[in-house]
Amino acid sequence: MGGCTLTIPTQTDLSQKALRLLREDAEKIEQLIAVQLDNLTLPKCPLYEEVLDTQMFGLSREIDFAVRLGMITREQGQQILHELERKLAHLYSTILPSSVGE
Repeated sequence: MGGCTLTIPTQTDLSQKALRLLREDAEKIEQLIAVQLDNLTLPKCPLYEEVLDTQMFGLSREIDFAVRLGMITREQGQQILHELERKLAHLYSTILPSSVGE
């Protein structure tokens, strides 16, 4: 008859969703990094660095929470953070040579 079916997400579905959401948050931080790389007119902006540090800390806490819930593995979380840290290292290697002597 005209009943409503209720689907309950599986652990795999929830884990995939958690990983997707964490990657989306990581992409937002990547966009911050890309904007800074594209606009190196202010190589060392304390406000920008503070925002970036706060975003990275927040993402690390989200990842820790997802790991503790069993939604993702510690390795998956570390992979997300490692990729962002690599991009940050590139940003800082680009910024620091231009700011020497300021």
